Amino acid sequence: MRRVFLSLVAVAALAGCASGQSGNCTLADMDSEVSVVWRPADFEGSGGAMIRVCVDGSCEERASGNPSDPIGRLSVRLPQDIGAKKLPVELTVTPVKGGSPVKDTKQAQLTEEHPNGKGCDPVAWVATFRADPVKGLVSPEGLSLQGK
Repeated sequence: MRRVFLSLVAVAALAGCASGQSGNCTLADMDSEVSVVWRPADFEGSGGAMIRVCVDGSCEERASGNPSDPIGRLSVRLPQDIGAKKLPVELTVTPVKGGSPVKDTKQAQLTEEHPNGKGCDPVAWVATFRADPVKGLVSPEGLSLQGK
């Protein structure tokens, strides 16, 4: 049993060296993207909403979700090698029960992420905002999964 284990460790070490990556890399994957998160309960008063996010001309859309869900999320994928760019992000929140849509535009500063550690692939470029039913695009800092 010990020989099998040592053989597996040796193969794993050689595979890491052969891939040109330093250290022990995990196998987590990550896409370059701009994400918008929200609490579906925040949109309960309007009967829910359609959330539309556009980044540099590419758009994605989905319903705000069930108010009992802790968090909603929508992402617009970007080219994996996009780099540390600033990109325009447009949000449109359209209430289900009518009312005026909330529209907002911000600049996303993409930041570099290494889900498997420095020196390991992939390298992803990401930015995250929070969708607020009144204010539009805001920082996700302080997003609580607790009640309002």
